[in-house]
Order: sequence, then C-alpha cells, then structure tokens
Amino acid sequence: MTLVVLILAAIAVTAVYSLRRPNQAQIDPALDLETWDAVADGQHNSNTDLIFWHDFFFLVHAASPFHMGTNRCRLIVRRSQDARLWETVAELNMPGEDIRDPKFAAIGDRLFVYALPNKGLRAAPYGTVYSASDDGEHWPAFKMIEHPGWLFWRPKSPDGRNWYVPAYWHDHGKSILLTSTDGVAWSIVSEIYNGEGNDETDIEFLSDGKMLATARLEVTPDNPLGNANSSTLIAIASPPYTDWRYAKSTVTRLDGPALFRHDGQVFAVARYQPGPRGFFTRLGSALSRKRTSLFVVEENRLVRLSDFPSAGDTSYAGVAIRDGNLYASYYTSDITRDYPWLVGMLMRSDIRIAKVGLESLAHLASARAADLR
Repeated sequence: MTLVVLILAAIAVTAVYSLRRPNQAQIDPALDLETWDAVADGQHNSNTDLIFWHDFFFLVHAASPFHMGTNRCRLIVRRSQDARLWETVAELNMPGEDIRDPKFAAIGDRLFVYALPNKGLRAAPYGTVYSASDDGEHWPAFKMIEHPGWLFWRPKSPDGRNWYVPAYWHDHGKSILLTSTDGVAWSIVSEIYNGEGNDETDIEFLSDGKMLATARLEVTPDNPLGNANSSTLIAIASPPYTDWRYAKSTVTRLDGPALFRHDGQVFAVARYQPGPRGFFTRLGSALSRKRTSLFVVEENRLVRLSDFPSAGDTSYAGVAIRDGNLYASYYTSDITRDYPWLVGMLMRSDIRIAKVGLESLAHLASARAADLR
C-alpha cells in the first residue's frame, strides 16, 4: 500500500510540475530575432501560413476551441502592411466540418488557399479543398481538388509558371509530387516516398534546380506515445523530379514543416522535440514537450539552429522574406510555461510572428556547420 501511495504521489507531483514548469526554449543569442503576438484572443489558434502579396502580408490560420476536429473551426485571413497590426479580411469554413492546415500560393493573378477538411473529432482529413481570390478579401466557397484522399501541403514554383506540390495519403504511409500551371488541375509527377507512416511533406528548390523534400515519418501513425524509430526523411530529386534519393535524421520528427531557401541553403521552421526520449517521450509523443525551431536542411542531415519562444502545442509555420528579413508565423501555447504537447492541445494558443535578420541567419548557419565538422 505504501508503494502504491508513493507511486501515485510521484505521478501527481510530476503532473503539477509539468503544468507549472517554466519555459526552457533555447534561443541562440547570435540570431537577430524579434517576436510578437499577432493573434491572442483566447481561442486555440493554430496551423498558420504567411505570404507577402500585392504589397501586404497575408496571414491565414485556423481558429477553434481546441486541437481536435470540430465543426466550429474556421480559417481566418488577416492582412497587414508591417506584420504587426493585423486586420481580419475574411473567414472561411466548411459547413458542418472541421477545416485545417491552410496553405497560400500566389498563382497567376490570384491568391489561393488550400486546406484540409475533416469530418470527425479525430484530426483525419480526407482530401484537399481550395479557394482563390482576386484581392485577398473576397473568397468563393471551397472546391475539392480532383485527387481524393491526397492531402496537399504548400505549392511552390521555380519559375512562376510551373507549380509543384507535395501531398501525403490520408491514411499515411506515402507521399507524391504533383504539378500544375493554374493551381486547379494537378497531375501526378512521381512518388516521393512509400512507408514508415509517411505524413506531412514539404519541398524547396535548390540553386542547381534540384528539389529537396522533407517528410514526417511517424512509423506508427497517430500513436499518442510516438515511436522510437520516428525520423525526418530528406529526399532529393533532379528535374523532372521522378527519381529520388534519401537520407534520414533523428534530430527531430519534422512536424508542420515550412521550408525556404536563402543564400544557397535550405532552411526549415518546424516542430522540435527537446529533452530525453524515454518510453513516454519517444519522438512524436503527446506527453513530450515541443518547440517551434529553426533548422538548416542539408542533403544528408538536419541541423537545429535555434528555438523560437514556444511551448506546448506549437509550430505549423508560414514564411515570407522581405527587406533582408525572414518573417515567420507560428502558433504556440503560453510561452512562459513548458506544458506537454497534450496539455497544449486543450488550451488556448496564440499566433506569433518571428522576425529574423537574414544576415544573422546565414552567419549562424555557417558557424553551426563549422562546429559539426
């Protein structure tokens, strides 16, 4: 009986400590970083994207009571001249359904939003929808993309004419690359990867024309305790992007990736899992702590540079480069605490903007690479 009491007391103390634990995000002082709240209204705000279009920053994010699926979820589109003061210009939803993971793309003269509808409490989207606006304020009802079951991430183009988007299968386990010239009709180019619970997949173009992709490898999809063999896939293909070669990193499982290129290097703003990895804190565990962090993505490895102020339920960033600075949108639970991910899913979360001087980013990346040689 005494042993049982001691075990229960230890669990209670651990739970209380995890709720009151001060934030331990590691922000590299060499990074020219400034962050501020963009949205702090008491909602569970999440799943952001950011773009600079027609002389404005546009921000889109999900607003919901909590992380799980609910028909009360909607996508909020906001606009700003300086990324500090935001005005709401539109609210988008799927009547009777959950909607999440919005992604911007400026294709032709229109601003597109792609998003993932979901019908149940479990966050399990079944396809991709899109809407396109001429001014960022007026948006028609969502339409389904004609590739049922495939979940689009962020479209990108090397030339402004030919667009590519990675997509992962709704039941996990495989990802593909598609192409389009109008943002509406997409055709399959190749299979990026198959296996290991392949999930959220992003792409970026290298300076030599190659494409780099990262993918979240869950191994056992949707396991609340994660998996010790989880990792980040790094895949490389040369034009026409049909043959891929692979590497993996266990630095983290790169959830919610936003890749971008600067000074010949590919970077990512994505989720990082700090701390030891035991049975209850394997990669992807809902009981572990999370961060939004900045990485260099090389062809054979992932290098963590710095955290942003973040904790709990966090990440799913958007990026825009403007006037020598990186602007990144992301969401996070209370940044004064260090809640487990599970706790953050049930609480309010805010949208923050991080502004990073690109010169300091390049210097930090070079210094970190030298340290790892």
